[in-house]
Amino acid sequence: MTEPLSLFTKLANIHINFVTWRRGAKVGSDRFGNVYYRSKTTPAGARERRWVIYAGEPDASKIPPEWHGWLHHTFKEPLPEGSSSLRKPWQKEHLPNLSGSTQAYRPPGHALAGGERVAATGDYEPWTPA
Repeated sequence: MTEPLSLFTKLANIHINFVTWRRGAKVGSDRFGNVYYRSKTTPAGARERRWVIYAGEPDASKIPPEWHGWLHHTFKEPLPEGSSSLRKPWQKEHLPNLSGSTQAYRPPGHALAGGERVAATGDYEPWTPA
């Protein structure tokens, strides 16, 4: 699923790609096509700079948990991709945030999902102030 990039994103990517080429060392990529980098040099006493170049439009919800922890300095090294030993059987596969897209959840009765609600059952009593 590749969405078209906005003009602003294209211009920002030119700058980001130049800075990454000069100062970044590739660490890896995820199954969504995002590529992760760390700074080649880090000043003494400072934290290492880490960043991601997104595949498609930038959206922070596209980052899977394995890489989120690494980006935020929770882990020194990124977890192995699809760390099955760390996953619990009740955990769902990662999905990006779909709000605002055509795949967003629309409950029954939503204007974009037909606009037809289920009829009231009769057990509803409205509140009236005393």
